[in-house]
Amino acid sequence: MRRGGPKRPVDTPGTASGERLFEASGRVGDVTAAFQGSLLDYADEPGLAELAGAVRRVPLSYGAWIDLRPGWVRGSDQLFERLCETVPWYAEKRQMYDRVVDVPRLLCFYDEDAPLPHPLLDEAKAALDAHYAEELGEPFRTAGLCLYRDGSDSVAWHGDRIGRGRTDDTMVAIISLGAPRSLLLRPRGGGETIRHPLGHGDLIVMGGSCQRTWEHCVPKTKGVVGPRISIQFRPHGVR
Repeated sequence: MRRGGPKRPVDTPGTASGERLFEASGRVGDVTAAFQGSLLDYADEPGLAELAGAVRRVPLSYGAWIDLRPGWVRGSDQLFERLCETVPWYAEKRQMYDRVVDVPRLLCFYDEDAPLPHPLLDEAKAALDAHYAEELGEPFRTAGLCLYRDGSDSVAWHGDRIGRGRTDDTMVAIISLGAPRSLLLRPRGGGETIRHPLGHGDLIVMGGSCQRTWEHCVPKTKGVVGPRISIQFRPHGVR
């Protein structure tokens, strides 16, 4: 039986209003108004395309790899708008030298057994569990959501190495909704940077030793960029 709900700091108020989110973060405006949907991808209810036979694997070095499935989520406009409006987004704060700053994106984390904010995310997790069951050997258990409001929101170079990701091979599956943004990858010890543009409804899975031996980021961009939501599914003990 599912229990609890999304986790957020107790001193950070959540809200289902895009306008209030931007007021709290210092950039006033409705995120859904900034989103430019696709006339070809709006449906009454979102759905999933096939994974079998449609996923392209790109081998990296040191036993790492990524899988790519463009356009996995169909009707992703509707899903994007629902998540913007209903997820209790919060702005995480971090210490930087002698001051406290907002992390440059909004967040919401759904721990194991917490109800997910849309039925399609349950379907997506189940489809990923089935597709990667033999290779991963365990289900995906948590869902982390990030809202990049515009091109000034970003995530720095990192690997998901909190917990088992530091020592074990694992997988992180990411669904991208909204405005296209590039995910960059590079070997942890230095090397050539690989750029993968992620579009509306695309899936990328980072597997093998990717979290230990490679790093990834979503950089800031100076161009005019609309909002984007990233949905990350992880197994138990990987953050």
